Amino acid sequence: PGAACPPPARRVMVAARALLFWALVYSYCGVCACIAGLRLLWSIGRRPGETFRWVVRENPPACLNDPSLGTHCYVRIKDSGLRFHYVAAGERGKPLMLLLHGFPEFWYSWRHQLREFKSEYRVVALDLRGYGETDAPPHKENYKLDCLIADIKDILESLGYNKCVLIGHDWGGMIAWLVAICYPEMVTKLIVVNFPHPSVFTEYILRHPSQLIKSGYYFFFQMPWFPEFMFTLNDFKVLKSLFTSQATGIGRKGCRLTAEDIEAYLYVFSQPGALTGPINHYRTIFSCLPLQHHEVIMPTLLLWGERDAFMEVEMAEITRIYVKNHFRLTILSEASHWLQQDQPDIVNKLIWTFLKEETKRKRE
Repeated sequence: PGAACPPPARRVMVAARALLFWALVYSYCGVCACIAGLRLLWSIGRRPGETFRWVVRENPPACLNDPSLGTHCYVRIKDSGLRFHYVAAGERGKPLMLLLHGFPEFWYSWRHQLREFKSEYRVVALDLRGYGETDAPPHKENYKLDCLIADIKDILESLGYNKCVLIGHDWGGMIAWLVAICYPEMVTKLIVVNFPHPSVFTEYILRHPSQLIKSGYYFFFQMPWFPEFMFTLNDFKVLKSLFTSQATGIGRKGCRLTAEDIEAYLYVFSQPGALTGPINHYRTIFSCLPLQHHEVIMPTLLLWGERDAFMEVEMAEITRIYVKNHFRLTILSEASHWLQQDQPDIVNKLIWTFLKEETKRKRE
C-alpha cells in the first residue's frame, strides 16, 4: 500500500493543478456573471417595462402536432423511473435511428430528418432528460454524464432494440460520442453534427483562449438560477437571437426558422421551470471530464458548419485521431451551428451517402 501512494511532491502537484483548474472555472464564471449583470442593467435602463416581460405560451403551435413528423410517444425507464418523451416516424421493426438534440433545442430540431429517413428507418427524436415533456429531476447531480449515457442505453433497450444508428448535435453530440465510447456494441454507425470528440474539446479549450471565450456559457451556467433568469428577459430575447441573429443564427443562405418554428421553441422553454433541466446538463460537466476512455471504433461521420459561432472548426479535423475506423468529415462553408436545420437537404444527402457507403463497404 505504501508503494502505491504517490510521493509528496506529486501529490502537491496534483492538488495544485486541481486548485488552478477550479480557480479558472469559478473566476471565469464570475466574469461571465458580471458581463450578464451589465447587460441586465443596460436593458433595464433602456426598456424597463419590456425587460421583465415573460409570456407563458399555453397552447402549442400546430407544427408540434404535425402528423408528417411522426407520433408522440412516451417510455418509462425502469432504473431511473423517469418518463421520456419522443417522436417516432417510420415502421416498427425497421433499423433504429436515434436522434439526440442540443441546447437550447428539443425533439423538433430534427423535424427535417424525421421526414427524410422514415422510409428506411424507425426514426426516434428524443427529448433528453430535463427537456420538453421528458421528466426533469430537480437536483443537478441527476444530470451527470454517467446518467445521460445510461439514459440512452436504457431507452434503446426499452424500445426493443440492441443497436442503432446514433446521431447527435451540439450537447446531444457530446452524449452520442460518449455512448459510442462506453457502449460500442450498441452503435452501428455514429453521426455527429457540430461537436468534436469530447477529449478534443477539453484539450483544445484549455489551449485556445478564443474557444474558451466562445464556450463562456459553460462557465456562466455553473451559477444557480441566474442563467435561467437571463433567458426569460424581454420575453426570451436571448433564445430568439440564438437562432435568428447575424452573429449566432442561421445565415442568409440557410433554411431560416419560420415564425411558427420560433414559437415552438418559445412554447417549450417558456413553461415554468423548463430551463433548469437543460442548464443542469452543464452544471456537472467540469467534474466529469476529462475522459478515461477515448477510442471510437465504429464508422463515424462528422458534419460541421464552418460559421459555427460556438465551436472552432479546427477541432473537427483533430477529432480524426480518436476514431479507429472509417472517418468522414464534411465541413459546410456557409452553414451555422444549427446545421441540420440550417442546411437540411445537404445534411440529409450526406447522411444517406454515408449510410449507403458503409452498407456497401460491409458487403465487399
